[in-house]
Amino acid sequence: MILVQMKTAMVLLLTFVFAAAQAHGAPAAKRLAPPVVRGQWLVPADGNASQPVWGIRGGIAVGLWPTPGPRGLLRIYAPYLGHPPLRMINYIAVEPVVGRRRGLSELEPSTRDGARGKAMWTADRMEPSPRTPRGSPAKGRIIRLADDTETLTFFVFVERFANGAEPVVQVTLRQDRPHEVALTVFAVEGSARMDACVLTATMGNYARLRHLWLKGKVVDATHLWPDTRPGAWGFMPHREWELRRLLTVDGEAVVAATPNEPRPNQPTYADGVPRHWRYRGKPATQYWRAPAQPGLVARVNGRAAYWNTRAAIPGGVSYENFELAAPFREGQTFIFGVTPEPPNRLGFRAANREEPAGGY
Repeated sequence: MILVQMKTAMVLLLTFVFAAAQAHGAPAAKRLAPPVVRGQWLVPADGNASQPVWGIRGGIAVGLWPTPGPRGLLRIYAPYLGHPPLRMINYIAVEPVVGRRRGLSELEPSTRDGARGKAMWTADRMEPSPRTPRGSPAKGRIIRLADDTETLTFFVFVERFANGAEPVVQVTLRQDRPHEVALTVFAVEGSARMDACVLTATMGNYARLRHLWLKGKVVDATHLWPDTRPGAWGFMPHREWELRRLLTVDGEAVVAATPNEPRPNQPTYADGVPRHWRYRGKPATQYWRAPAQPGLVARVNGRAAYWNTRAAIPGGVSYENFELAAPFREGQTFIFGVTPEPPNRLGFRAANREEPAGGY
């Protein structure tokens, strides 16, 4: 079983990181040139002083630091939900597992400057032995497939983790799938052997995701931990479901998460909730899909208070981390999507009953 590991004692040094990082990078990002249009795509502008943002015109986009937010995370933007520029719907962390040690791209200090968050940089092509990070973001390669569909692809390199892992994530956007991004994982030469390379969506509390969609069941976050006290850093313990519990469509496992509110942009927030935690825009279905394979699991944790605050989340516990994970295989792909459509458009059917708590 893939090791499940909460944000550990490293978090002790980071109680300020999220709120500070929301502002940290924001001034720098404003000084950078915004992405430019290239056909159906958004790509970084020429030169070093350009925002590292890639996307589909009118669709999903992916960004990296120093756009607003912590270093060491991919940003997922969904402007079609009515979000303002550079307002992410979620983050994706890279968390390689080597033995009993799980790396944390958001929280581990960089060996380059000692600051928190692993350094990430980009290239148009895979580099088995990546060079020193470059200043300017890659443009990405536009590839036309046999059916005339265009894709935009580039590679995100992550500096070596403390556990010796050195993963690379290939990002691919497809013109015909405007609400999805495919993330394909590799290891560079000299990397420690990874048992898994988990790509976890880390910010479910922003959209207050409370309904987890499985095969024929919906799991409500407010019922999943009825008598559980959160850990020292406010996280409810992980829960996971193996492949047989997941919806399978055309050979792929799919798991989705949605708010339980029809208008998540209209709650009553406590005074202490920071502005960056206050949801803006339309509701959406967030989901992962990946080829069905032995050892694949869906996994979540939850919080009742927003990260780095004591402010209660309106409506109670919601999911924070949300992931599909599997034993590492070179070139394995996980697809993350954010769609304004309901879960039934992904193949989910009305649940027969809510999954009872305590049955995992």
